[in-house]
Amino acid sequence: MKLDRRELAGAVADLGVLVPIAVALIVKNGLSPTAVLLPAGLLYAAAGLIYRLPVPVQPLKAFGAIAIAQGLGADEIAAGALLMGAIFVVLGRSRLLDLTARAVPRAVIRGVQLVVGLLFLKIAWGLVTDPPAAFADHALSTNAAVGLAALGLVAALAFKRYSVSLVLVAIGVAVVVAKEGGAVELGPSTLALPSFDAATFATAFTLLVLPQLPLSFANSCLATADAARTYFGERAAKVTPGRLATSFGSADLLAGAIGGMPVCHGAGGMTAHVAFGARTGAAPVAMGVALLTLALAVGAGLGGLLTAFPLPILAALLAGAGVLHIGLLRDLEGAPSWALALLVGLVGFLVHLAVAVLVGLALWWGVRAARAVHAARAAYAR
Repeated sequence: MKLDRRELAGAVADLGVLVPIAVALIVKNGLSPTAVLLPAGLLYAAAGLIYRLPVPVQPLKAFGAIAIAQGLGADEIAAGALLMGAIFVVLGRSRLLDLTARAVPRAVIRGVQLVVGLLFLKIAWGLVTDPPAAFADHALSTNAAVGLAALGLVAALAFKRYSVSLVLVAIGVAVVVAKEGGAVELGPSTLALPSFDAATFATAFTLLVLPQLPLSFANSCLATADAARTYFGERAAKVTPGRLATSFGSADLLAGAIGGMPVCHGAGGMTAHVAFGARTGAAPVAMGVALLTLALAVGAGLGGLLTAFPLPILAALLAGAGVLHIGLLRDLEGAPSWALALLVGLVGFLVHLAVAVLVGLALWWGVRAARAVHAARAAYAR
């Protein structure tokens, strides 16, 4: 692995998902900034060393969104992280996910990736038109934010081979330093061990874990493994659904133990890393080191630093990843595959990803079964 300008540019390309959810969990839900970044940083570094490819790390998006909207405390979030970790470590080590993945056709997986791309675009639009409350003190007018994000998106897509993502993040860091650099509290933030009881686990399972399970199965495991094979071929032999489940499940066990932010892998994040230059495990290792440094060196003042990061830059990076991720559909062949992928994408975006996957699998295998019955009848008639 070689860390160069392109690897660094790819490393920072997926901040659009990580930063807003991390900030909200710190500011609104009261999580320790150091605890939030430690699991993400360790998983990033481990993923780079284990897979030797730019395997991404992201917060659990549905889990995080619900926790933020419901105002859940650190104990419920920690309990949910422990449950997610235990479930996916067991699934990953038992190889059930690898067996299940064989029954999911490429068209359905491409539909899942279409959902992720559309969700990235939706989140990016929300960042600039309806900024999260934690960023309110630094928010621009809607027109200015949309204009800057559009400019950043055009630059990100047009000049991605010139490490433009690194330039955009450098601009964002300069803005943060200019606004908050003189008042940064050094050192890690305090870690408080969570307190659990049966009611806490019950709340976490029903509110946080159940909505997240199908998303993590479809996107973090199946779609991420498929994206790795699409981009890297045989180099991605180690990136299997089972191994991905085991790696992010292990990180979530740590997150639950220290009251931190649960994390996962994600196909959209892989597209972001790859599209902006990353080709090896050096990118996630660099990102992991950066997050660990922030967690331990300035964790005590991290909440204020992150809220000063310009949202238009995060939105531009996120939207660019969304557009490029949708481009994975280009390898589909034939009208039936395209129709199925588009159906899964639309149902997943408008209704729910779990429903979309079930509909897609039912149609795919239903058609194959009908064809088999028809062929058997024709053979019998002869």
